[in-house]
Amino acid sequence: MPTIRTYIFFGLNAVRVLSIVSLLLVFASSIFVMVKDIEAVNSFEAAKQSGNVTSEDLVNCDYIENSTVPNQLGGVFWAIVNRLLIIFQVIILIMSEVGWPATFFDRFFPVLGTDFGLGALGIFQGLIGAAVLSQHVDDFTFVAAFFLFVLGCINMLLGLIFRESAKDRRSITAWRNEDRNVLPTHSSVANLNRSATASSAQSSMSSTVYDEKARDLAEFGAARGRAGYGFGRQGEKAAAMKGFLISKPIESLPRYAARPTSAPSVSSRSPSPQPRFASSNTAI
Repeated sequence: MPTIRTYIFFGLNAVRVLSIVSLLLVFASSIFVMVKDIEAVNSFEAAKQSGNVTSEDLVNCDYIENSTVPNQLGGVFWAIVNRLLIIFQVIILIMSEVGWPATFFDRFFPVLGTDFGLGALGIFQGLIGAAVLSQHVDDFTFVAAFFLFVLGCINMLLGLIFRESAKDRRSITAWRNEDRNVLPTHSSVANLNRSATASSAQSSMSSTVYDEKARDLAEFGAARGRAGYGFGRQGEKAAAMKGFLISKPIESLPRYAARPTSAPSVSSRSPSPQPRFASSNTAI
């Protein structure tokens, strides 16, 4: 069952494809109109040299016949510049819709970059369409410009609805990266927070133990380049001065051993025999 995000993704990309198509049509129609204008100007200049065009004809006509070039000073120049600027703007907008190069737009043209929505793009499209529609053009150019103006209005509306998140919602790379995440987002965030908490607690414990060891070494003189007191008498004195007393453990016997009874001590050596003498009757 497709979700709302799926419909939004495909809808925004459909508008994106139509926008690129309309820009390509305006690009082609601008080249076509520019070629026709140059041909019309050349025909007009040829008619002037041949004498078929009088001075009254030059005064009464506002535009050169079969062209969009105004009949005034520098009219040909500004008509060509107008078409070239439209072609340049169309190329920039096509590159913005394709998303290449994104770093260029983010740095030098931020309104068409990834951090902005579709509102600015729609405004540029509407301006180009209105500029073309304001002149008398052929049917192909009229349809292309009208199509571009409609797409510009749609992009402006989408920019007001989705604001700066519109390009992220229609991004294909973001869609693929989000589909790869099988686990829920909130659980992954919770796991990350839990692991971060555990790592911070572990680091704080290790730093505490390290500080205690460093303080003990500094107190006993090892940190200052001197030898420690060891486990002898000097070590006991130093510990006693710091408030640490070493007590002798109480002697105890296991439960199954019999308690000693107060009995006379018996020497391990056997007593020597007492000499026995018997008096003799004949003894002197």
